[in-house]
Amino acid sequence: MTVMQPSTLTGYFLIAMPNQAQPPFSRGVALLCQHDEDGAVGLLVNQLSEYRFGDVLAQMKLDCTDIELADAPVLIGGPVQQERGFVLHREPGAWESSYRINSEWSVTTSRDILVALAAGDGPSQSIMVLGYAGWDAGQLEQELMNNAWLTTEASSRVVFDTPLEDRWSAAAGLVGVDPRQLSGYAGHA
Repeated sequence: MTVMQPSTLTGYFLIAMPNQAQPPFSRGVALLCQHDEDGAVGLLVNQLSEYRFGDVLAQMKLDCTDIELADAPVLIGGPVQQERGFVLHREPGAWESSYRINSEWSVTTSRDILVALAAGDGPSQSIMVLGYAGWDAGQLEQELMNNAWLTTEASSRVVFDTPLEDRWSAAAGLVGVDPRQLSGYAGHA
C-alpha cells in the first residue's frame, strides 16, 4: 500500500522515527512552517533549551511580573540560527514581523510580541523557540522516502496541552502509531 503525501506539508508535524538519533532531532516533533519546491522550514516543539522565557525577556531588557510566564521553558527550534527567537502561536495578531503558516498557526519574530507577552497582552497560546530546522530543495522528500519521519497535521493539543516529554508519543499517536513499537531501521518492500 502506498501512502500519498500532500503536495505541501506546511502546517504538518514531522515526527522523528527512532533511527533519528542525533540531537536535536532524536524523538523530535517539528511543525513545518513552510514547505515548497525550494525546501522546508520547521520549528521543533519538544526539545528543551537551557533557557526560560524570563531569561529571554531579561536579555531584551523587558520586565515580566508573571512568575509562571517567566518560568516557561524556551525550546530548541532547530540547529539553524539558535541565537534567533521565534514565537509560535495560534491567534494571528497584528505583529510587526509575523508569518501566517496557515489558518491555524503563525510564527512571529518581532520584539512587539515579546513586549505584549510580558505585559499579559500576547497570544493566549504560544511557545518560544530558539533556532529553526531547515531542509534544502528535495532534502525533506528524500528523508521521507528514507522513512526518517512520520507526518500528520499539527495539533494544538500536542503543542500546548501535552507535557514536553510526552509530545513525541502524543504526536505519533495522532497517526495511530505507538512509538514503542517502532524499530530503529526502515525498509522498502
